[in-house]
Amino acid sequence: MEGKKVGTAELPEAIFNAEIFVDLMHQAFVRQMANARLGTHQTKVRGEVSGGGRKPWRQKGTGRARQGSIRAAHWKGGGRIHTPHPRSYAQAMPLKMRRAALRSALSVKAAEANIVVVDKLELAEPKTRLMAKALNVLVGDAKALIVIPQKESFEGVVRSTNNLPDAKILLANYLNIRDLLKYEKLILPLASLDTISNNLG
Repeated sequence: MEGKKVGTAELPEAIFNAEIFVDLMHQAFVRQMANARLGTHQTKVRGEVSGGGRKPWRQKGTGRARQGSIRAAHWKGGGRIHTPHPRSYAQAMPLKMRRAALRSALSVKAAEANIVVVDKLELAEPKTRLMAKALNVLVGDAKALIVIPQKESFEGVVRSTNNLPDAKILLANYLNIRDLLKYEKLILPLASLDTISNNLG
C-alpha cells in the first residue's frame, strides 16, 4: 500500500500472456453495452393515439384531399410511422469467447505494465483521504480498477473508494471487458489472482 516492493508474484501465463484477439474484445464490449440498454422506448402508432374515429369530411365534393382520420401520420397529433417500440437489445456470445476476450484484455494490461499487484489491501480506518493517498502512491493520476475477491474482508476499502471519481471497486467474479478497457490501471490484491485464475483458467 506504500508503493514498496515486498516480493514477487507470478501471473498465470495462460491468462496474462495469452494471444490477443482485438475482434473478440470489441465484440464482447459491444455485447455488454447492448445488454445494458433497457429498450423501453415507445411511440404511438395511429391506432394508439386518441381521437380520429370519425372521417373528418366526406369523401367527394369538398375540393380537398380525401382523408379518413385526423390521426393519420401526416396530421399534427397523429400517429408515428417506423418509430421505436419496446424491444430487447441483448446479444448472445458463447462463454468461451467471453473468457477469451477477458484474457486478451488482461494480457494487454500486463504487456503495457498497467497491472499493480499488492500483497494486501487494507486501511487503518475507512477514510477516503487515506485511500486517495494510497492510490496516488500506487498508480499516480491514472484511473484505477481495484479487483477484490469478496466484500467481507475489504469493507473499509470499499467504503473509502466509493467517493473517488477515478477509482472503482469490482468483485473478481464480476470482471468485465468494459471496466478493463475504461480504467487504465488494474490493482490486484494477491487474493484476487486465485479467483481470476479459477474463472478464466
